Amino acid sequence: MSWHQELLVSFDLETTGTDIERDRIVTAALIRLEGDGRAVDKRSWLLDPGVPIPEEATAIHGISTSYVQEHGSSPVTATEEITEALAEALRADIPLVVMNARYDLSLLDRECRRHGLRTLSERLGHIPAPVVDPLVLDKHVDRYRRGKRALQALCEHYGVPLDAAHEAGADAVAAAGVARRIGEKYPAVALPSPRALHALQETAAAGQAASFQAYLRRSGDPRARVEGAWPLIPYQP
Repeated sequence: MSWHQELLVSFDLETTGTDIERDRIVTAALIRLEGDGRAVDKRSWLLDPGVPIPEEATAIHGISTSYVQEHGSSPVTATEEITEALAEALRADIPLVVMNARYDLSLLDRECRRHGLRTLSERLGHIPAPVVDPLVLDKHVDRYRRGKRALQALCEHYGVPLDAAHEAGADAVAAAGVARRIGEKYPAVALPSPRALHALQETAAAGQAASFQAYLRRSGDPRARVEGAWPLIPYQP
């Protein structure tokens, strides 16, 4: 059987912004899904990030500074729990689905460093793997399709329900659904080995980044640089 027919664990974050070096986790969800898509285990976290949540971020995920101050848990405790839960899944070689993995996993890495916790890579002894990234896969199998490739757009394209966009649990379930549909539709990525799929995505993500960088430079920004590392952007002190 291929990876898309087996157990998956899906992960999603909602945050204070889009800068992996500065922004913080607000909510996280980790959901275990059987091969038929049934959710068999759900874990979620609400954090008080210790900084104000910008209004533009609240407008997206609906969570305010006052709400997390009243209901959120310690970012140190929650980040430790989140990271260890991911490590447990990956130690068991269960594929980890993360939409735009280089963002979520890199921001989690920086949160660990900020709070003096062992990073996911340190717990595993290697870069997180095997990871399944619907964004990378979609760009790989349907390179020239026009239009947006955010999770909502991918759900519409692949016919996957998304009941509550920008709620971490709903996004995690939807991302897994998109990944499975890609595996069903495109035999080239329906590999029996999740590790082989991970390696394919590393190469694909680097190529996608190089292509976008070349486009930006042709479009008038000769110094444009697009990060090619995947699924984790290396930390630079």
